[in-house]
Amino acid sequence: MSTREALAAKRVVVISPNSPMVAELEPFLQTHLAGIPISHLHSYPSPRDLAGAIGGGLPHIVFLDVVSDGDQALQLLAEMGKFGSSVQVIALMQGNNPEFILRCLRAGAVDLLVQPFTNDQVDAALTKLARMQPVTESGHEPARIFVVMPAKGACGATTLAMNMAFQWKRLGAKRVLLADFDPLTGTLSFLLKIKSIYSFLDALQRSHELDADLWKAMVTDVGGVDVLLAPELMVEGAQDLHDPAPVLEYARRMYDVIVIDGGSVYGEWNLNLARMATELLLVTTNELPALQAAQRALSYLDTNRIGRFKIRLIVNRYLRDVGLSREVIGTALHTDVFDTMPSDYEAVQKALLDGKPAPPSTAFGKSVIQLADRLGGGTRFEPPKKTSPLGGLLAGLFSRTK
Repeated sequence: MSTREALAAKRVVVISPNSPMVAELEPFLQTHLAGIPISHLHSYPSPRDLAGAIGGGLPHIVFLDVVSDGDQALQLLAEMGKFGSSVQVIALMQGNNPEFILRCLRAGAVDLLVQPFTNDQVDAALTKLARMQPVTESGHEPARIFVVMPAKGACGATTLAMNMAFQWKRLGAKRVLLADFDPLTGTLSFLLKIKSIYSFLDALQRSHELDADLWKAMVTDVGGVDVLLAPELMVEGAQDLHDPAPVLEYARRMYDVIVIDGGSVYGEWNLNLARMATELLLVTTNELPALQAAQRALSYLDTNRIGRFKIRLIVNRYLRDVGLSREVIGTALHTDVFDTMPSDYEAVQKALLDGKPAPPSTAFGKSVIQLADRLGGGTRFEPPKKTSPLGGLLAGLFSRTK
């Protein structure tokens, strides 16, 4: 596996108020980490805001400038150490100061780069990180986490999450988890016509003892997809939940893909879901009240340092002749519309009455296929194409005749 493939599940964050240093580093990152999202923080965040700034709980590589303000950088290094192995820090330095280098390493830096940066330096540091990456029990990289959240109620986020999970299964993902992480109004059990005596709250309470047998008892198999439900009844203290990481860190090692139905963007529980997401799908419609709610949701996510690089705006039940157009929506919300899902009422309602995903032949089913492809599903689980010896010989002959 290449360094790029080993680090593909990571997000990259560069923290530096030093513009020339960032400009020098950027070409190396673009070369060695092509296609991996890179975000920049142009000032040091406070320790209190650090989790939101870099996405606490989600695997990250952080390139931290320890030159501009050494004391503040060391404080951030110590704070990032609390996130465990999910956040790995490479210190960006100037000059050779053995004492300060030792302080950085003791504070938690995995490696360091010293200006002037070179290709060999960056390659060696990233190769070291690649060797440190955890793999799942089956030898694959940790699962991608898709969190689906509505801008407001009744936008169809739960229906989209359910259909996406089954589509990932069709695309070849061997193990898929569909989780209802809405502690107050979760409806996946109703839509899928299933019941379980366990919910994600049970998994959270017993996260310290989770193993394969206990996990198998807590999830329900539906068409080859494992489903983890929300509590059937209102549970006291559910509104006080804060951190889903103990359950999701375990689940990431077990699955290829995790699709989470979130209740909303608001509150610490939902913000931490957003921080752990590989992709956050914010679902709205093109009606004015829903778009105003989407605008507020995006502003709330921005305020809480959820990076726009991971947010995908999905316009559900889209009709060209009703409501605002895709282009106007993008302009009004200052963000691109990632995809639109057609209004396909009869097909969706029939599927929901049957407790099943919409068939791939329907307009909505086709749009879910298209969305999963755009999110990387069309190539992620494809087996490598075999080339026959004859095909290779003919290709070689044609290349020579050219």
